Amino acid sequence: MWKIWEMVYYVFPNRKEMGRKAAKDIAKYIRKIGSEQEDVRIVFAAAPSQLDLFAALIEERIDWTKVTAFHMDEYIGLNQGDVEQFGQYLTEHLFKYLSLKQIHLMSGKGDDEELKRYAQLIQEQPIDLVCLGIGENGHLAFNDPPVADFSDKQVIKVVELDEVCRQQQVNDGCFASLNAVPTNAVTLTIPTLLSAKKLFCIVPGVMKEKAVTATIKEPISTDWPSTILRTHKDVVLYADRKSFPGVQ
Repeated sequence: MWKIWEMVYYVFPNRKEMGRKAAKDIAKYIRKIGSEQEDVRIVFAAAPSQLDLFAALIEERIDWTKVTAFHMDEYIGLNQGDVEQFGQYLTEHLFKYLSLKQIHLMSGKGDDEELKRYAQLIQEQPIDLVCLGIGENGHLAFNDPPVADFSDKQVIKVVELDEVCRQQQVNDGCFASLNAVPTNAVTLTIPTLLSAKKLFCIVPGVMKEKAVTATIKEPISTDWPSTILRTHKDVVLYADRKSFPGVQ
């Protein structure tokens, strides 16, 4: 275990060990919060980088009937139920295995009514924890460097995705080509994500090496939005040897 500013981080030999440790820590935190209140509110990232976490979480002994689940972003322009939708991805890889109290999915419409609806749901009560990743360009959710705002007044907003972000979706195997990746999306803003009581950040794989190194070592700026994680009072980052090989 290491620490930079307020951020604790771990580096594991492989993704499976990383996912298992993150799941155990998350399960422990959910049980703690669940012993103190009736509703545990969690925001999840949807990406292949989270699959080892999801597999391990499903095996943990957690009272999911207390958990209300959200996700942090969604493409605009896909059809409801498309496998590329993040809500559908989370349903297939995680939610369908859990007895959740409530699941709040974004529609991906991106209109004012939908943004208001989801913002109200997010703001009903504090978010207890966020399970997130980091993009190849350092984005948090879909807050890419050109649109990331550490002082954003919005809870949720429509953004244009930069090319690095869109190419990552191809690299992850979620789309066949860059042209197939939507150009716009809905995302929770950075202040919304950082408003959570605790953040668990899971970032494996060689394609994330530059982003993880920047998160830990670069100056805090929107050039690498993920650097803002170091300012949160309770954040843990989980990497593997491929995403952060430089650790001593």
